[in-house]
Amino acid sequence: MSEQLQAPSPLIPVPRAPAPEIPAAAARDELEITIDGKRVKVCEGATILDATKKLGIETPTLCFLETLTPVNVCRVCVVELEGSRTLVPACSRKVEAGMVIRTDSERVRLSRRVVLEFLASSVDVSTAPQLRAYMKRYKARAEKFGPRAATVAQPPKIDNELYVRDYSKCILCYKCVEACGVDAQNTFAIGVAGRGFHAHIATEFEIPLTNSACVYCGNCIGVCPTGALMGKIEYEMRAAGTWDESRQTRTETICPYCGVGCGVTVHAQNGQIVKVSSPIDHSVTQGNLCIKGRFGWQFMQDHE
Repeated sequence: MSEQLQAPSPLIPVPRAPAPEIPAAAARDELEITIDGKRVKVCEGATILDATKKLGIETPTLCFLETLTPVNVCRVCVVELEGSRTLVPACSRKVEAGMVIRTDSERVRLSRRVVLEFLASSVDVSTAPQLRAYMKRYKARAEKFGPRAATVAQPPKIDNELYVRDYSKCILCYKCVEACGVDAQNTFAIGVAGRGFHAHIATEFEIPLTNSACVYCGNCIGVCPTGALMGKIEYEMRAAGTWDESRQTRTETICPYCGVGCGVTVHAQNGQIVKVSSPIDHSVTQGNLCIKGRFGWQFMQDHE
């Protein structure tokens, strides 16, 4: 009998295999801790930051993002833990039963103030509204260390048509490195070069971005808290003094390029699209996009 005769008939449907069952998540114990005199219960494995959010306590963070692995480098989220010699980072320290935590003691406020003063005295924070808000909250003075304070001032790197790298604004939060690496894109185009005072964000061997592994997804822009990484159109508008977020509209829509269904936020000013971002809480993107979704909207502009 030939192979053609042995083949199953396309007219007879193949019975479906049983659908796989997703195993139920293992139950987690609840742990009770005390924060600022208030008792709260959180699931085992939660962080101190999770617990403070449950109580409605606003804990400052710069290097932390829900979709990225905590790297504990900015140290503005530190809290006082009873029995601990040092302040602990709320973003990564897991809760333990019976913990007694103070989030707004004088020791905590002093530590946060000094960290903010160090940052603001060494980098340009003009496009970091959240950092400047923290400075106001903790009465941090950028001028505290005088005009001779060491800075990371340097010319912006403009080597492509999509975005600008202005490392005079970089606070080394590592968010861009995490987003370019295993937490999102897995491209590894950028990393941390140097050690100690010489540590900085760079491409491999300091080569131009156009020669690197960068795929121009712009996810590093989406997570940067200071504007060190910025879309070129926004950068040029800010330089010309025409960037005005108060006059911009935001429209939630779906990226038109493929069937994945990425949610995008279209930022427009004076009837022109000036930026595209993605909500961090979107179930598909978690704030991430590809080059088409983030930058492929120029075809909609009027080029008369």
